[in-house]
Amino acid sequence: MNNGKISLTAGLLLLLVCAIWGGNAVSIKFSNQGIPPLLAATIRSVAAGFLVLLWAKFKGQRVLFPKGARRHGVMIGLLFGLDFLFLYWSIVFTTASRATIFLYSHPFWVALGAHFFVDQDRLHPVKAAGLILAFAGLWMVFRIQSPLLPENNWIGDVMSLAAAVFWAATTLYIKRISQTVTVSHYQTLFSQLVFAIPILLAGSLLFEQDYTIVPAAGVLWAMAYQIVVVAFFSYTLWFWMIHNFAVSGLTAFTFLAPLFGVFFGAVILSEPAGIMVWLGLALVCAGIYLVNRSPKNRSCG
Repeated sequence: MNNGKISLTAGLLLLLVCAIWGGNAVSIKFSNQGIPPLLAATIRSVAAGFLVLLWAKFKGQRVLFPKGARRHGVMIGLLFGLDFLFLYWSIVFTTASRATIFLYSHPFWVALGAHFFVDQDRLHPVKAAGLILAFAGLWMVFRIQSPLLPENNWIGDVMSLAAAVFWAATTLYIKRISQTVTVSHYQTLFSQLVFAIPILLAGSLLFEQDYTIVPAAGVLWAMAYQIVVVAFFSYTLWFWMIHNFAVSGLTAFTFLAPLFGVFFGAVILSEPAGIMVWLGLALVCAGIYLVNRSPKNRSCG
């Protein structure tokens, strides 16, 4: 692993990943217009999992966890499935930009959970300050009222927060098992995508029987973006970078994703993005940044 400073090339790749992630909620908003959200999430996992399988085979890599540890792969997939079950449904009720802000509270919940469940990853004053700032920003965004917001948007906001919590649970679970099980980023990503399929499909069969599928061009392009660009390309690139650079340096960049999310939501979907949204977002981003910094401005791995 390269434990030094992130190179210019890696930094540009991280900007690209954050921009892709920021645009994900916008693409879900488009695909929801023609494909039921949980069915879309299921299709995404099936297709992206197949692409990861093909790429791993091309690279001569295995995709399944070692025997005796495959239950961990299943658990990672179930947690990841719950993450996307709540995320895809949340955007039915709230705006893409608000969903992105709440989703990227993920480092907040990781830091809080790590304090209790991960050895040698306790809260320190800088992290605690980051958590307070992030919480203040989330509360500010949650409390915003506007006639331009969807009715009952708070339901989607809460679902987006639930998605962030399950994403954090996935991260913490991977962190825990990595102490005893050696796996590649291909195995982790494949497990996340494929073992999420049963829970997403079950949710679709239970809750989406009355939906009508309208495969318009914009809907299909949005699905292609979610499958190829987000779930395959950006996730593969992200996990590759995690295996090649210091994690703390990488995760500090994730505070850019909600910035892109609000920008794309405002520009592409004309979603409301008043001063209070930007102020709340600034607090969330500052909090996420501090959570990913050490007290002495060094990697806190």
